[in-house]
Amino acid sequence: MPLETLVEAELAEPVDPRVSAMAQALAARYGAASRSVLFYGSCLREANLDGLMLDFYLIVSDYAQAFGKGWLAFANRLIPPNVFPFEHEGLIAKYAVLSEADFARLACSATRNVSVWARFAQPSRLVWAADDKARAHSVAAVAGAAPALLLAARPILADKLTVEQLWSEAFNLTYAAELRAERKGRATSVVAADPARYRRFTAPALAAAGLPATISGDRIAFADAPSPTERAAGAALWRRRRREGKALTIVRLAKASTTYAGGIDYLAWKINRHAGAAIEIRPWQRRWPILGAISLLPRLILRGAVR
Repeated sequence: MPLETLVEAELAEPVDPRVSAMAQALAARYGAASRSVLFYGSCLREANLDGLMLDFYLIVSDYAQAFGKGWLAFANRLIPPNVFPFEHEGLIAKYAVLSEADFARLACSATRNVSVWARFAQPSRLVWAADDKARAHSVAAVAGAAPALLLAARPILADKLTVEQLWSEAFNLTYAAELRAERKGRATSVVAADPARYRRFTAPALAAAGLPATISGDRIAFADAPSPTERAAGAALWRRRRREGKALTIVRLAKASTTYAGGIDYLAWKINRHAGAAIEIRPWQRRWPILGAISLLPRLILRGAVR
């Protein structure tokens, strides 16, 4: 089955009706600029959403139509995405805003940054679309994510490995390329949460990435082995992704202090939830959230709460 067909079916799978209602309310906030809303992240696997922070991507036609001609449109073009909090009928969420053009670019191999294609190589749901054209655009963009992940990871991977190793090791590379508040083994747990899904996606995603392989049960044997030069170049590229990705995380955090009310408290909540830390935010850190967030980093890195 072609990868895009699998992606289209997965995006159409049902979600909690409150998630659909929240997505519709979010789209209504931006009116004619709204093109689609995607639901993703760890909450996708949760039956009880109360007290959790849901994750959405809002895809818009362009930033000027969504925000006007002020700072927010400029910031979203310069350092996408903008991130905002949202509440609806007792549920809380954060949502990231991308234009259709940026979503298509950032969800594929056209960018070194892992932020979007790493997330959408995992399951997601298209919970609202303005029309059939917007729906087709989102399907096509998401279908670029898994091939981008596997193509980037291939020089680092063994020539023979299991399906679980393929995806877990690829996701581990992406987690290391951002400042992430995740426990060790997070990538393995993501794959283990739905192993049948990753088995279904393996052959179509490898084919879409142009990576010929023989698959027998859960065993994969790549047809072509990277040369030592290609492996060295791949490792160097991942080192570059790690440097750039961690720096970009800090820049996005600084930008979010101007768009995300209570952003530093959300940061602490996410670290405590995912890394098992006990971070408490002091009053001065709320008053100066950029300095406050940066001041947390050395201690968090030393403690292994972020990597």
